[in-house]
Amino acid sequence: LGRYLPSVLSVEEIDALKATVDMSKAEGARNRAMIEVAYSCGLRVSELVGLKISDIYADEGFIKVEGKGSKQRLVPISETALNDIKLYLLDRNALPVIKKESADVLFLNRRGGMLTRQMFFTIIKQCALQAGIKTVISPHTLRHSFATHLVENGADLRVVQEILGHTNASTTLNFYVRSDIGRMKAATDKFANAFGL
Repeated sequence: LGRYLPSVLSVEEIDALKATVDMSKAEGARNRAMIEVAYSCGLRVSELVGLKISDIYADEGFIKVEGKGSKQRLVPISETALNDIKLYLLDRNALPVIKKESADVLFLNRRGGMLTRQMFFTIIKQCALQAGIKTVISPHTLRHSFATHLVENGADLRVVQEILGHTNASTTLNFYVRSDIGRMKAATDKFANAFGL
């Protein structure tokens, strides 16, 4: 008790977040792809901004992610995320200047350099404001939402642990099982009411 429980967005709120992206703007396809990849792969913000084009294995449906301590893992990627990336690559490949050190980096700023973690934080905050989401969110909210949605839909905690790159299973348990307490309480109350307990 007393430990911080992260904010979790509903699937509808994630969709609303993506829907606010203005696709007529130069950065629209990039921002939409970033939100989708961050959520549907459960990435940390540093993993997202550091993702390389060569780390995408579209035919196999996986991306290679470099996590904390330079540990690498394979993470499944959705068709939706792959389609958003393909759309964004049309804009990305048209950038006039791409810095040598950023040549293989997937998500770039308008000058052809690597995006910062803070820039993605700003993108998320602006989208949340436009979507009317009252919860205070950050890029990490997408990661927590992804994991929570997996657990709520019956995913094995060990699988969730591997996808997220948690070295200790208790990290996964502490956040995602405890964040589901409200749902468990509601189910128990419903059972108790049905039997007059």
